[in-house]
Amino acid sequence: MSEVRIAAEPRTEFGKGAARRARRAGKVPAVLYGHGIAPRHINLPGHDLMLALKTPNVLLRLEGVDEKESLVLPKSVQRDPIKGFLEHVDLLVVQRGEKVVVEVPLLVKGEVGAGGVLNLEMAQAEVRAEATRIPEGIEVDVDGLPIGTNVTAGDLKLPEGVELAMDPETIVMSVVAEAAPEATEEEEEGEAAE
Repeated sequence: MSEVRIAAEPRTEFGKGAARRARRAGKVPAVLYGHGIAPRHINLPGHDLMLALKTPNVLLRLEGVDEKESLVLPKSVQRDPIKGFLEHVDLLVVQRGEKVVVEVPLLVKGEVGAGGVLNLEMAQAEVRAEATRIPEGIEVDVDGLPIGTNVTAGDLKLPEGVELAMDPETIVMSVVAEAAPEATEEEEEGEAAE
């Protein structure tokens, strides 16, 4: 699990205008909440935050918010729909040893059996793990699985200390038969002429 240090500064101005000014200055407005504390408004450096958020379920260590550092997980990230830059982030305060529920990507390994195609129903699985030990992904070995096989959430091999936080009967992927190629118009005309 990666942990990234980011310098945060308290926000004193609120509203749309203040948020726009912060973004123009290269900052991203954020809200810090959790553990029964009142929500706190902060600004984070935009570039550093963008790089950190490229890692799924990254644990951020905020410096400059309190007298001590805060460990947080990004819960909600809002991006500009056109340009893609960060507009706002909600951060959940966590503590070492605390278990949190997060979505972890499924990493497919291997090739399915002959004539089969892997149908990915879910790209992520919801798990409960210690905040400082969230896996970066869960490997799913599909090597040689025959057509008609379903892989459920309960079939996933989870790392030590990680529990499934979703229904174990949920199908996450299945192996289906390859679709027969459709005949082209030229082939159909050729068959009709014979």
